[in-house]
Parts: sequence; C-alpha cells; structure tokens
Amino acid sequence: MKGLIPFLLTFLSYFGPMMAQETQPQVPCPAQETPAPPEKKATSLLEAFEHGHFHGHFRTYFMATDNTRQLSDYYAWAAGGGLHFNSAPWHGFNFGIGGVFNFNLASSDLGAKDSLTGAVNRYEIGLFDVEDPYNRNDLDRIEELWIRYQWKNSRLTVGQQALQTPFINHQDGRMRPTAEAGAWLEFNEWKNTKLEGGWLWQISPRSTVEWYDIGESIGLYPKGLNPDGTGSGYPENLESKGIALLGITRQMGESIKLQLWNQYVENIFNTAFLQADFTQPLENGHKFLAGLQLTHQDALEHGGNEDAGKTYFRKGGQSNGVSAQAGWQRGNWQAIAAYTRITADGRFLSPREWGREPFYTFMPRERVEGSGDSHSITGRVNWQTDNKKLRLEAAYGHFYLPDVKNSTLNKYAFPSFRQFNFDVRYAFGGTLEGLKAQFLYVWKGRIGEVYGSDKFVINRVDMSLFNLILNYTY
Repeated sequence: MKGLIPFLLTFLSYFGPMMAQETQPQVPCPAQETPAPPEKKATSLLEAFEHGHFHGHFRTYFMATDNTRQLSDYYAWAAGGGLHFNSAPWHGFNFGIGGVFNFNLASSDLGAKDSLTGAVNRYEIGLFDVEDPYNRNDLDRIEELWIRYQWKNSRLTVGQQALQTPFINHQDGRMRPTAEAGAWLEFNEWKNTKLEGGWLWQISPRSTVEWYDIGESIGLYPKGLNPDGTGSGYPENLESKGIALLGITRQMGESIKLQLWNQYVENIFNTAFLQADFTQPLENGHKFLAGLQLTHQDALEHGGNEDAGKTYFRKGGQSNGVSAQAGWQRGNWQAIAAYTRITADGRFLSPREWGREPFYTFMPRERVEGSGDSHSITGRVNWQTDNKKLRLEAAYGHFYLPDVKNSTLNKYAFPSFRQFNFDVRYAFGGTLEGLKAQFLYVWKGRIGEVYGSDKFVINRVDMSLFNLILNYTY
C-alpha cells in the first residue's frame, strides 16, 4: 500500500509507551467490561460517594484499507480512553457517570473523495466522527449519566447508559460504543428467566460525539437508496417519540435457551425476533450445537414520514428472515456453519447507527442489512488455549445479494461478495494484567456483477482491511 508500510513501522514503535479493544469476533468494547457495583453499602449520601469506585480504559487502534488497483487506500491511528465512576449503594440507589475521549494521532485525508469514483472513506472515519472527517481533537462524549435502583436481583436504570440487545447494542468496538438514554428494567426474580425492557428517547451512535433524538439518529451513516432508486431522503426528516423494547430470556434445562424480543420504534417500524439455542453433550467431551432465529418486521404508519421519498420504512412494507447454525465443540475447539435467508418480501432494515445485526452469519466489517431476497452462508473455526489468554478464529462466508441495480431489494447497491476473516486475540498477564491485544484481517472478494463501475467496488469488495488494537482496562 502506498506509504502504509513506513507508517505501520512507526506506529509499532510507539506501542510500548501507548499501552492503552471489538463483539464477536472482536476485543470487547470497554463499555462491555462494566465492573460489579461496590459491595459496601453506604449509610449516608456522603458515604455513597466516598465508597464509590473509578474504572476506565486506555485504547489505541490502527486501521488500514487496501483497495484494489488505483482506487484510494486509507489508514488511521487513534488513541484515547475513558473514565467512569459508580457510587456505592445507598438505600438501594446508586449513581454512575462516565465519559470517553480520543484523538486522531495520524491518518490519510478522511474527507477526500476518490478521484475515480467520488467515493469517500468508509471504515477509518468510524474511529472518529462520521459527521466531520476533519475533527481530530474534539472527540469527547459523556457516555454514562444514570441513577439506578436495585432490589434483590433486579434493577431499574434511568439516564444515559450502554445497552446490549439484538438490534441496539455496542456494535463492534471502534473507539466508542453506541450509547442510549432511557429507562431500562432488568427483572431477575423468576428462576431461569430474565425479563428486560424499557423506553429509549435518545441515542449517541458509535463514531459520533453528540446525542440525538430517535428520528435524528437514523441517517448519520450512509443512507443508501429508496426502493425506486432515488437517494434516500430520510436523514433529518423522521419523527419518532422513542423506542419501546421488551426481551424475555428463558433457560430450559441445560440444553435449550430461548430469547424473544420486540422492538417498537414509534411511528416508524416494529421488529419481532425469536432465537432458540440448543446444546447437546455427546460422548468423550464432544458437544453438538444448534440455533434458530426468526425475524419479522412491519412498517408503522408511513414509516417515519408521509413523503415516500423521505421515509425510512415504506408504508405497508415488511421483511422476514430466518437464520440457523449447527456446529461441534470439544475442549478448546469449536466449528460452526450458519445460513441466513432474508426473503423477497422486502428489505431487512435496522438503523446501522444503533447496532449490528444479530444473525448467526454476521462477520465483522460487513452486514446484510438493507437487503431482501438474500442468502448468507458462513463457516468458522476457533481455538483457545487452556488459560484462555490466546484465541484464534478463522471465518469464511459467501453473501448472495440482489443485483446492484435492484434498488427495491438492495438498498446500498452492494454486490454479492465472499469474505474471509482471521482474528487473533491475546490477554496479557503478570505486570501487564489488564492489557489485551487483537489483530483482525478482513478480505472481501467480489461475486456479483458491477457492470464495469468501480463505484460498486471501492470500500466494498476486492479489498483488504487491517485492524491492530491494544486496550488496557483497570
């Protein structure tokens, strides 16, 4: 890559002093490593703060994209961290506040358009601010500001927090996770059953620095096309009072785990999701693994806007999907094959600003969101050492999407592709306890027709993506 190797060597020379992470398969996002609340209960409000505790992380991330032929290549190096405080419980209540910051230490021009296609950077900008590619320093954000009431094994949290649900979640790392503002209940008083849900009124998506109302938060990432082929006009034109979420998880014996979720986005769309996972022990330590997911979506009202050119979900529209997996596990080895089908009933739509899709075939750095009449087939093998400090995973998949000119079922005009991921993670011990490293390599090759146009190729297929991450948590 043009100028990449010398920069990479310089970057590596800084790793020692910069010790400072991404979901499956990624080093976990710092927000996912939330410490347990303080055990000591306070007898006064003053003690609640005196006996509270701080936790945080430092993080450095290098990413580079190698596009085919003369198409533009990119690189970026980010560094930052976060600091969070949780008070001790007082009469069942406790308080939390936390913020994150990061800096663009070095990068190619992330705001420049490719000279041949007019395309802009896609991946590296996600380390910083997708709304301003030249924002290198003002990248701080208050991420948590909540009050919580806990009784027995349950709790209610109100305020800014980071949630993990099938369609609203941290996503796969970068420098900051997606965060939400709302009221969230976790009810754990029934044996083998967890009930959770709430109402959300704001979201601060990954790779942004502001908080947005629900309608405003949709369209900060690339918007794609309307079903008629015109550019989607929904950014800044959607109205929604909030999101209602309800999830039930039930463990049935040692073998079956069921999850049922419903996501109601007022005035825009509704998503129902069912997941069943099955584990069957076999002889000699072997295990059989299987899973099934069903997804159904419906538009609500006009899908966000009465103007069809400015709506998110076409009036009367729907989508249906099924995902399944089967695999084997023994000791430190696991191998899984998966398949996902989005039917031709309509495009599966889920704002990318809110989180990644939960399908078994998901592979980091790409999604099938925005497609209908698509097929995804993946296989993955992973292994880890006995002490779980070293983990390796290789994954390969074929993703068959509608033709790039079929905007009715291919929102982002993305060609069918194949993808290979190789993921290495290592958790240090001893004097470096708390430090985790990850290297993720992604290669994507073209399967579908692009009609000789590189605008369907750049940052999409026939490319490699390199990720090198260090994260230190305390």
